[in-house]
Amino acid sequence: MEPEKGKKPIKKRFLKFISVLGPGLTTGAADDDPSGIATYSQTGAQFGYGQLWTALYMLPFMAAVQEACARIGLVTGKGICAVVKEHYSKIVLYVVVSLVVVANTINIGADIGAMASAAQLLIPAPFVLMAVGFSFIILLLEIFTSYRTYSKILKWLAVTLLAYPLTLFIVHQPWGTVLKATIIPNFEYNFAFLFIITGVLGTTISPYMFFWEASQEVEEKHEAARIFKRKPQVSWLDIKKMRIDNNFGMIFSEFATWSIIVVCATVLHKSGVKDIKTAADAAKALEPLVDSFPNAGFLAKLIFSVGIIGLGLLAIPVLSGSAAYAVCEAFSWRSSLNLKVKRAPAFYAVICAATIIGLLINFIGLDPVKALIFAAVLNGVAAVPMLFIIVKIAGSEKIMGQYKNGGLSLTLLWITFFAMGAAAIAMFYTIMNS
Repeated sequence: MEPEKGKKPIKKRFLKFISVLGPGLTTGAADDDPSGIATYSQTGAQFGYGQLWTALYMLPFMAAVQEACARIGLVTGKGICAVVKEHYSKIVLYVVVSLVVVANTINIGADIGAMASAAQLLIPAPFVLMAVGFSFIILLLEIFTSYRTYSKILKWLAVTLLAYPLTLFIVHQPWGTVLKATIIPNFEYNFAFLFIITGVLGTTISPYMFFWEASQEVEEKHEAARIFKRKPQVSWLDIKKMRIDNNFGMIFSEFATWSIIVVCATVLHKSGVKDIKTAADAAKALEPLVDSFPNAGFLAKLIFSVGIIGLGLLAIPVLSGSAAYAVCEAFSWRSSLNLKVKRAPAFYAVICAATIIGLLINFIGLDPVKALIFAAVLNGVAAVPMLFIIVKIAGSEKIMGQYKNGGLSLTLLWITFFAMGAAAIAMFYTIMNS
């Protein structure tokens, strides 16, 4: 009987831990959206293990940025744009909103295209039909499900991120080389290297993640207040829970990033595949996972497609939702996934517009994989001014009170700002001098 007694606390602790997970987990998983997968896959294929160190060294900075955004939402009870509107000029507000809406819409288009291309690996249906079908399904889920149901769906879609970590331990890896490349940074001063590394930074530390996690903390706070019939409030215990959720989500995300680069470096780069042109090229990296099974090629495509589609279903609502939060907060319109369409028409109109415009981008002749990488690079450039605003807000005693940035958080945020700014400037400099 004693062992049974001993199991209960472990089960209880596990269930308690799962219950804490929410905005941090879904934001971390959404970070590895189809754009992220394409960028990390191209990184591994093109440079082998040369940029593997980025996954390790970006983790503390990514976690610090997202923690600051989540803390802003939790403490102020407002999204980032609402805080900017209250404390900064209209010019700053409109620049912030424009950056996130443009970057997110392009990202949505690239992700829809990737989902449609991945689905075509399995079903011989027209690209247009696939792209329109996915857009329709995503809008139905976003508009007609309750926030509680929808947040649970997003949490479970995060599981699809496990496809590459599973492959990692099945494929034979040169672990000594992998460990060395993870710890010791490698740098090349040329456009190709700087372009991809800006994309890696941009798809890891992305503006849409800033807005989404902050707004989701606001949603969670108001949802808890509604359930327990009390006024929205914040305490250090809430901050602690948010940090557990956020840190787990970011570690999960970066482990997946690291796994994707390793697998593509081992399978594709070593085989001479250094430029991923199609979804089928990327799917080849998963073939070793199933090479002992009949129809290994099809199974690899199946796993890849499920991963891309699952993460697309997770990421596109995050992208359109964060754009909608930004626009509605800027104009003081109602914005919440908790509200029905008739109570927040502008919010859902922005979600629909961003998704539909993103869908239409796919019909102007862009290469789907190149579009994904371009979206990541655009995010890397757009994130720089946004980071400056976040550092100022999260460090303001007037706005954050006792919950303003500590020394470690402030240091990590400023390093992130300067590092991403330097990468963007170096990339543009090499363009002008090439």
